[in-house]
Amino acid sequence: MRLFRRGPRRDGRDAPRDPAFSFFSVDEAALFRGQVREAFAEHGLEVTLYADSVTDSAGRRFGLGNLAAVCHNDERGPRVWGDLARRHAGMVLRTMDGPSALDTLAPEQIRAQLYPRVIGEDGLDPQSFGYARSVAPGLYEVLALDLPESVMMLTDEALEPLGEIRRLRQRALENLRDLPVEGRETVRDADGRRFEVILGDSFYTASRVLALESVVHDVTGQRIPPEGALVAMPFRHQLAFHVIRDTTVVPSLNALAAFAASGYADTPGAISPHVYWWRGGTLTQLSAREGDGLRIVVGDDFHALLERLTARDSPE
Repeated sequence: MRLFRRGPRRDGRDAPRDPAFSFFSVDEAALFRGQVREAFAEHGLEVTLYADSVTDSAGRRFGLGNLAAVCHNDERGPRVWGDLARRHAGMVLRTMDGPSALDTLAPEQIRAQLYPRVIGEDGLDPQSFGYARSVAPGLYEVLALDLPESVMMLTDEALEPLGEIRRLRQRALENLRDLPVEGRETVRDADGRRFEVILGDSFYTASRVLALESVVHDVTGQRIPPEGALVAMPFRHQLAFHVIRDTTVVPSLNALAAFAASGYADTPGAISPHVYWWRGGTLTQLSAREGDGLRIVVGDDFHALLERLTARDSPE
C-alpha cells in the first residue's frame, strides 16, 4: 500500500461527472456499473442497478460505494474493474448466503477475533449500535468480528450473548494492541514538518488510534509526553501521528491537516479529513471544513500549549 496515491490515466476532470460517484466520469460510471451487473450475473444473480447500489429479486441491497472507490484508486485502471467486481460479488454473496459466523464460532473464538473499529457517523445506525462510544465529533467506536473474507460490525443484538460490553471492549483492545505494524513511513522536510504514518491492509490500521500509546512505543521506542500528539486517520488503512515535543508541532499540524484531507477524498473506508490533538486518550478536533477546504481551529488549551512550547524553545 502506498503512502501517496497516484491515480490511473482516465477521463479528464472536464468530462461530465457521475452524480453518485463524482470521481468517475459519466462514461466511466456506466462501464463500472456494467461490470458490476456482469459480475453478479456470473455468480448466478440478476440484479437491478441503481446509482449507488444494486438489488436482487429478494429485495437484498448491495451498496457499491466501497467497490467504486477501490476501482477508482486502483492504479491499473478500468481494465481490472471487472476482476475487482467479480471478487467483490463473490465475497458478498458467500457472506450473505452462508451461515453466520456468530452461529458457527465458539464464543471464545469470537472474542479472539474481536477488534474495535473507528467509523464515521454516516456508517452508523444508532438503533442497532446503541453501545457505540463517541471518540470525537462525528466518530464512533464499534466492535467488529474479523473474518477471513469480511469484517462484521456487531450490533447490540449480536453482542448480547457474548457478555458485558466493557469486558468485550477490553478484549478487543488487547487484540488491537497485538496487531503487527505492517508498514511505516516518515514524512519530513527542511521546514520542520515531521510525522509518522503506519499503513497496511488491515481494516484496523486507523483504529489503532485507540491504542496510540502502544503504537507510538512500538514505532519510535518512546512514550507520548504529557503534551500529547497530533493524529490523523483519513481512511481505514492509515494512521498518522506527530508526537508533540517542541515548536515543530506548528508546521507539522498544517502538514497533517493537508495529508488527512487528501487521504480522505474518494477513498474506500474513509474515516475523517481532520487532524486531532490526542491527549490521554481524548481526541480534540483541530481542523474544520471551510467551503471546499479545511482551516485550522485551535481552542484555548491548545493555544496555551503552543505558547508554552514557544517560550521554552525561544533563546534567552
